[in-house]
Amino acid sequence: MNARRVIIDTDPGLDDAIAILFALASPALSVAAITTVAGNIGLTRTTANAGRLLAATGHEAIPVAAGADRPLDGQGITEEAIHGEDGLGGVFLPEPVRAPAELPAHHLMAQLLDDHPGDCLDILALGPLTNVALLLAEFPAAARRLGRIIAMGGAVEVRGNVGPRSEFNIACDPEAAARVFASGLDVTLIPLDVTRKVRADAVYLERLRASGTTSGILAADLIAAYFAGEADRTSRPLHDPCVMLQAVRQDLFSIRRLRLDVDCSRNEDRGTLLSSASAAEIGVAMDVDASGALELLATTLAGTAET
Repeated sequence: MNARRVIIDTDPGLDDAIAILFALASPALSVAAITTVAGNIGLTRTTANAGRLLAATGHEAIPVAAGADRPLDGQGITEEAIHGEDGLGGVFLPEPVRAPAELPAHHLMAQLLDDHPGDCLDILALGPLTNVALLLAEFPAAARRLGRIIAMGGAVEVRGNVGPRSEFNIACDPEAAARVFASGLDVTLIPLDVTRKVRADAVYLERLRASGTTSGILAADLIAAYFAGEADRTSRPLHDPCVMLQAVRQDLFSIRRLRLDVDCSRNEDRGTLLSSASAAEIGVAMDVDASGALELLATTLAGTAET
């Protein structure tokens, strides 16, 4: 199987970190770059965390580029209460081996698309879509050569997690999300409707630790930091790994084609997904084989996934 070339656009973040570990371990994905955005925590920390994950797993040759430190309009929101001041719940990782690229994130995206115009390159977006929106605005010809954009974000038929109907990534930068959805590109959204169904328990963590791999052990530590306050002793939803899992195994997810816009108002509904007959159509994951998703995550982190 030919590995799919991807850029991971991210704001690590505990669940981002687990998703990155999966992508680096997956034989189905070839990570061309990691680009960072402010989201769960500030840009300086998200960028350092990306470099730390690469150093921990021996992938320091993969470039990291810092992107937007704020949304297109207004002020961002953060989630230190969940992810900790370091973004990784206090889990130890070595310092980055390489400094970030001098190019801004969306410039590096465009360069990678220009350098290999005949190759397919996907963006796996784990945070606010600011960098992708900037790519569309400044390098539209390069953006048109993207294969897929798979993004974690939104709430369709379930409650939100930052507002009554809004989800964190979209609410961080609704204007950016609206531009990406309207772009006409191949966009697949992985909303809370799906990600809330994918959770780990203590037995699962022991399985990851027993794998003996760096990725498995680190993922177990990161998920353990994600347990805080969960009365049923399962982790918080593994939101961002679902993006990588869908990129590798589309059959695990049920996709509907929906026409969605984004509420860009300044009230409590900011970031809410809106059904609109005039909006562009995108793919939206509405169900998942949660046990199959967790199995793929575990076998990949353990280095035993089928190729």
